[in-house]
Amino acid sequence: MISSILKATPRLTPTLLTRALATDAAATSQQHRPLIQIHGLHARYANATYTAASKASLLPKVEEELLAIQDVAHKSPAFQAFLDNPLISRDKKEIRITDLLGDKVTHVTLNLMCTLAGNARLPLTSKIVDTYGKLMNAKRGEVEATITSADPLTKAQLDAVTQAMKTQVAKGKKVVLSTQVDPTILGGLQIQIGDKFLDLSVGSKIDEISRTAV
Repeated sequence: MISSILKATPRLTPTLLTRALATDAAATSQQHRPLIQIHGLHARYANATYTAASKASLLPKVEEELLAIQDVAHKSPAFQAFLDNPLISRDKKEIRITDLLGDKVTHVTLNLMCTLAGNARLPLTSKIVDTYGKLMNAKRGEVEATITSADPLTKAQLDAVTQAMKTQVAKGKKVVLSTQVDPTILGGLQIQIGDKFLDLSVGSKIDEISRTAV
């Protein structure tokens, strides 16, 4: 019985084995790639970090660490100046990054930051973190939406806007809503959802009227 099965099974030649391994490697690589495509130098670093974190099963942890680094840069002018300073040598920056983060973050995050230091790309850190966040949003099925109003929205208004936003995204997607106040729009709303932008502000209507007025 076993011998008949073996006879019926095609011989696994070196060529077939190589093809099989290559196919398996490609499939494995594909499953760790980001679900959306974002382009630009900062995106290349974010994409590579996402893939590495996915392979290591560290996607959420790396996101948490990167957000923490970004938060420190926002709150510490000294740290931000260190990231941006082109006069500090690449080697010194890499050593400093290792000293600061070496035993506090995962190997994926440390490797990213050291690579940025070695390539003189640390000024891109914040953009890379933002892009990594977008990749994670896509993995979680989340769509970012930002509502700009002239005055803070009431809870009732916010609930109404949230419900309306749900109709603008694909089924199964979750809207992650944030709000901001900009008195210069005078009234109405500006809505950014994903790549779509809708300007319903009073300011834009006044500008439109002024452009068409005779």
